[in-house]
Amino acid sequence: MSGRSSQPSLQLWIIAAGLSAALCDVKTAGSLTAEAGQPAVLRCDISLASGQVVRQVRWLNRHNVAVLAFEPPARVSLSQDHVKLIPSRRNATAITISRLRPEDGGCYRCIFDVYPSGRQEGSTCITVVGKVHLEGNRTAISGKPVTLSCWYSLPERVRQVLWTKTTEQGDTAAVASYSKRAAHTSEQFKGRVRLSPTLEDSRLTVLSVRTEDEACYTCQFHTYPDGARSSTACLSVYVLPKPEVTHVASSPGVTEANCTAQSRPPAEITWEVGDENRTLGAPVSSAYEQGDGTTTVTSTLLFQSGLLGDAAVKCVVHHRGLEKPLTLALSTNVRPAIIVLLSVCGVAAVLLLCLCVCLCKCFICTQD
Repeated sequence: MSGRSSQPSLQLWIIAAGLSAALCDVKTAGSLTAEAGQPAVLRCDISLASGQVVRQVRWLNRHNVAVLAFEPPARVSLSQDHVKLIPSRRNATAITISRLRPEDGGCYRCIFDVYPSGRQEGSTCITVVGKVHLEGNRTAISGKPVTLSCWYSLPERVRQVLWTKTTEQGDTAAVASYSKRAAHTSEQFKGRVRLSPTLEDSRLTVLSVRTEDEACYTCQFHTYPDGARSSTACLSVYVLPKPEVTHVASSPGVTEANCTAQSRPPAEITWEVGDENRTLGAPVSSAYEQGDGTTTVTSTLLFQSGLLGDAAVKCVVHHRGLEKPLTLALSTNVRPAIIVLLSVCGVAAVLLLCLCVCLCKCFICTQD
């Protein structure tokens, strides 16, 4: 009788265990993509039936090798150096793989050893890809060299690097390219640019920047198996101002001062006139675009002529490409000019007198 009664009990236990196992559900993120060199987080959650208990959790990589194992809540028994356990809520597990390497790609299995139903598992896959890193937007001074740099986080996958230029109007042209087989520079850029013969990092140098070099430049890496990966940075070109300041008497007692600066982008001109305000109204500015991409700005200031001898009148030019503003003083001292004029007149008078003496002597000699 005891043997017959134990058989239904065993069947009931098997059915109950099967139902418990069926009620266990493991959920994962499925798949994710992460950049090489960056950390990646993998998560698994399990839903348990009443009476079920997780005894151990293991993480296995694509080679079926355990990378981490622990007993809840956080008693780690095995862990590879670059794999760390993240504190998680009950019946959940999460790990961090720091500084991803290409060999870290693939599918990982999270295995829950559940009592009494047995092992439950889920799978989440990670794809390791490279990323293009660019220094960012740059500013260059006209006539000076400038270098744009970029690199790919998985250099061993790079087969070719290509630089292109896109103007503000949307026109795109190839600048230069490099691969292990060949290097090429487009005809219009020959003698003006230099591309480093490297694949792991690429440096494009414009040897002498012109205003027409202002554009956005794309660094494109042709890789395997990631495909084409690119990033773009824009180059701004500054032309520094070389200001000039002049003044004339516009009417009796009134002087007109003009300060002119040609630059890219347009300069801002202000005036310093000392403590006394003897100007005749606010300065008047005008701007004219030139055909070479620069802008000529002129600021005109009217003031009482007495200000020339009493205070320093200065033109101050501000520009984004300058470390500090340029200051030009108006020639306020008229005495040197008078002295020069008198000196010239004196020399002319002496020369004229000498000429008259010579002519007189010659005339007398001729009469004799």
